[in-house]
Amino acid sequence: MKVAALFSGGKDSTYAAYLAKRRDSLECLVTLSPLREDSYMFHYPNVWATRLQAEAMGLPQVLTETEGVKEIELQDLTKALSLAKERYRIEGLYTGALASVYQKSRIDRICDELALESISPLWQIDPETHLRNLLKNGFRVIMTSVSALGFNEGWLGRLLDNKAVDELLDLHSKYGVHAGLEGGEGETLVLDCPIFTKRVEVQESRKHWRGDSGYLEITKARLIPK
Repeated sequence: MKVAALFSGGKDSTYAAYLAKRRDSLECLVTLSPLREDSYMFHYPNVWATRLQAEAMGLPQVLTETEGVKEIELQDLTKALSLAKERYRIEGLYTGALASVYQKSRIDRICDELALESISPLWQIDPETHLRNLLKNGFRVIMTSVSALGFNEGWLGRLLDNKAVDELLDLHSKYGVHAGLEGGEGETLVLDCPIFTKRVEVQESRKHWRGDSGYLEITKARLIPK
């Protein structure tokens, strides 16, 4: 089946794209770039870097800006998916949804309206299993935002490794943080994975910290040979 992946550049959507490429014919990536950081649906920090990731995957990308206003942003998603369907003849959409009923229900509804199959291969997966699978399969991931009790500025730009996974599980035990960061507790950026022909190198970045939350702004990055 010809499919697209709803793609933010983070660990979940990239893993969904990885699975899509293994199971179906991945034709393109669909990315929504919100103009505000409190979007209910879409990843905010460093969306521009998805262009590098798309190039590393050798895939075309439908990249659309959205105001990021609750519910209204769904109209922008519908337009982007309509364009992907028309341009690349896709029949289904892969998403990296883990546990957000809000997001999944709306994506399912839009796919139904567009006669697309909605495929969420990570839905309700155990967070630890998912995180360990990322590492086992060679995903190189950094944290780009955090906004929950227990996190500090040191998490920004931190590489997701087994020690970081252990600490995320500990934060879940102590504070109820979703270890997979599904509740908006954090966001990530994938620098390398098996379906990249090159890897992303962050050249310049700066941290924005507000006392209890913050994000890593990547100002310069490039693709380099693996």
